[in-house]
Amino acid sequence: MSDPKPVGVTLLVLYSPQLEECWRFYQGLGLDFAAERHGQGPEHYAAVLPNGMVFELYPARPGRQTDALRLGLAVDGNTATPPLTPGRHILTDPDGRTVEVHST
Repeated sequence: MSDPKPVGVTLLVLYSPQLEECWRFYQGLGLDFAAERHGQGPEHYAAVLPNGMVFELYPARPGRQTDALRLGLAVDGNTATPPLTPGRHILTDPDGRTVEVHST
């Protein structure tokens, strides 16, 4: 068996029928989003996390399931809106996804 090679996540895209509500939710956790549009594609929001990973929020297409995900984020609880006490918090985003937040 060979040695495992390092793997890193570089992109996470969430599709949402409630794009503005999700943008506010994740922005409240401290993500710094910029509005983007690539060519004729839909307007969406993108944030680059400290590790270089890109986190994007896109509008959902009709009929696409969007809530089947559990996400974990580490955040500075002092910069969250509202502020979070240090520790683990289980939150639910506007689309019903479980978001496990580790606040420092």
